[in-house]
Amino acid sequence: MIQYTVLSQTSITKIMTISCKNDYTVLNSTEKVAIGTICLLITPLSLLVNVLILVVIACSRNLRQHPSYLFMGSLALADTIACICFTIHFLNFHLSDKSFEQTEYLLKLGGVTMAFTGSVGSLLVMAADRYHAIYKVSTYKVLLTRKRALVAIVTLWVMAALISFLPLMGWRCQPCQSCSHLFPYVNRYYLGFFASLVLVVIVLILVAYALIVWMAHKHEANMSAEHPELARMRVDIHLAKTFSCVLLILLVCWLPVLSFMMTDVVATELSKPQKKAFAFCSTLCLLNSGINPLLYTLRCRELRAVLKSLVASVRGCKGCSSPVESSIRTERPKSNATSKALMFFIIQRNI
Repeated sequence: MIQYTVLSQTSITKIMTISCKNDYTVLNSTEKVAIGTICLLITPLSLLVNVLILVVIACSRNLRQHPSYLFMGSLALADTIACICFTIHFLNFHLSDKSFEQTEYLLKLGGVTMAFTGSVGSLLVMAADRYHAIYKVSTYKVLLTRKRALVAIVTLWVMAALISFLPLMGWRCQPCQSCSHLFPYVNRYYLGFFASLVLVVIVLILVAYALIVWMAHKHEANMSAEHPELARMRVDIHLAKTFSCVLLILLVCWLPVLSFMMTDVVATELSKPQKKAFAFCSTLCLLNSGINPLLYTLRCRELRAVLKSLVASVRGCKGCSSPVESSIRTERPKSNATSKALMFFIIQRNI
């Protein structure tokens, strides 16, 4: 007698989930230890620096009044969320043997994606802010008010959330059927859309900083022609070195991951070594969240001055914040004749 076994839809889903889990978790025991160690080394330091920046900006009224520091705060917030969400979700996915449900997984993945999208988007806003600061010196403070900066930040985060949670809202695939080979339940066309979007944002960031360097070079050439007797530090050379550092870090941290994503879109299958390489390359995005505050924020003299003031006040030094606040107020351009030179000096410190 032939016996038929009827499986419920829940049982089928569980079987497919287990099968997909085996397809995506490809790390062996040694590799799990290695990737867990990498995350646990990077995350605490990255989290500490980004939280410190958020505290400094929150404690200084003058910093909170200036759009540039609000954009820095947005970057620090995004990197803080990225450190927490990425580490928890990444380690839970690769190191745990527990199976995952579709909605739960896409929710966690959306949180990680939103954080990194907010981080890259904040870098773009900061680059645009610095370009506009030297391109439209006379109207910069009038056009970019604190209110408009907050609107820009809110808009950025809303767009980041919408883009990141598209798979949860329906742009997904069925388990093991035409899905991404790197992310379960994620449609490969969505992965291509996201990777292309990040690539476009990175290119725009690099273009903005390249234009800043070019304008600085023109400024230096004009100053040298007008005052050849003056021996001055070349701002354009300094900015070119900083731009090279920005370019190197962006490409090293993001290009490997984006390359794997684009390969996943066009390839019919990815090998286990490729999936393992992608897992390790993903930690570079986490590393980028730790480098961002060192490269973009802590280089700013005013923010470091406020930080020193806070440290001094914690140690019992009273009245240390007033010089900081006054220095921030007195370093603003006072006339059209000198505003451009002063703005380049500010860009030199803040870029």
